[in-house]
Amino acid sequence: MRIAVTGSIATDHLMTFPGRFADQLVADQLHTVSLSFLVDTLEVRRGGVAPNICFGMGALGLNPILVGAAGEDFADYRAWLDRHGVDTASVHISEVQHTARFVCTTDTDHNQIASFYTGAMSEARQIELQPIAERVGGLDLVLISADDPEAMIRHTEECRSRGIPFAADPSQQLARMEGEDIRLLIGGAEYLFTNEYEAALIETKTGWTAEQILAKVGTRVTTLGAQGVRIDREGEEPIVVGCAEEERKADPTGVGDAFRAGFLAGLSWKLPLERAAQLGCMLATLVIETVGTQEYELRRGHFTERFGKAYGHEAANEIAPHLP
Repeated sequence: MRIAVTGSIATDHLMTFPGRFADQLVADQLHTVSLSFLVDTLEVRRGGVAPNICFGMGALGLNPILVGAAGEDFADYRAWLDRHGVDTASVHISEVQHTARFVCTTDTDHNQIASFYTGAMSEARQIELQPIAERVGGLDLVLISADDPEAMIRHTEECRSRGIPFAADPSQQLARMEGEDIRLLIGGAEYLFTNEYEAALIETKTGWTAEQILAKVGTRVTTLGAQGVRIDREGEEPIVVGCAEEERKADPTGVGDAFRAGFLAGLSWKLPLERAAQLGCMLATLVIETVGTQEYELRRGHFTERFGKAYGHEAANEIAPHLP
């Protein structure tokens, strides 16, 4: 199954604040917030939604196609992804802009305050999918994740016009997009990925009810934080999958991306939706146990053992033959 993942390519600057953001906010002064947090740690890591997802898919033995825009400073990052099974041949390289930057501070409650500099990402709107499809022999699914908003709309419209199945994953861009654009992004998607807050935001901005959204997409996948994930399909009972137990909590950044990587791998292996969601949750657990979005290691025996502990030996036996 040939899967292309479109989305932001970025470098993550991750910091840890040894306190609670909530303790620093004064209720009657929220209109004029001016805060500076003295942080304990700084980690500079590879990131961006699309490479995070592709890295996870590569760790599971797939060869996903990365589609996005980066700067000339992307060479080392490209080599890293190539070594981990990602097809980077279709990344657009800007001649004038740096690769995007994500700057995020996490407090002791795992709340986060973040900023994102777009940089070369703004040129993703120049990318056409058809040449990519011709290069790899066709595309079975395109995941359209958070990116330059115009690029997201262009990729969605091209998938519709060319009959390429696509999955909508607007995530962070929902905050800046209006209802009309969001309706364009999700209508006709094979899969719609959101968390609970994003699901509510889509309903508010589009004016569509949950039932109306479900009628416009094939499968609605909603992550529920510590409670796992819910999968909804029109006319069917919801599928709810819990999280695998983590050995420690290090950093939540990239957990949602890892879930999508595992879920897409499950689809590629033609596993049932429940099993695909379990695979996504297990991969997400590896990410929360490490600092950085691509710093985890997938060891086949260890992964299968933990998967069996979380979801049963029958489930583990079903995924084991697919693991690299």
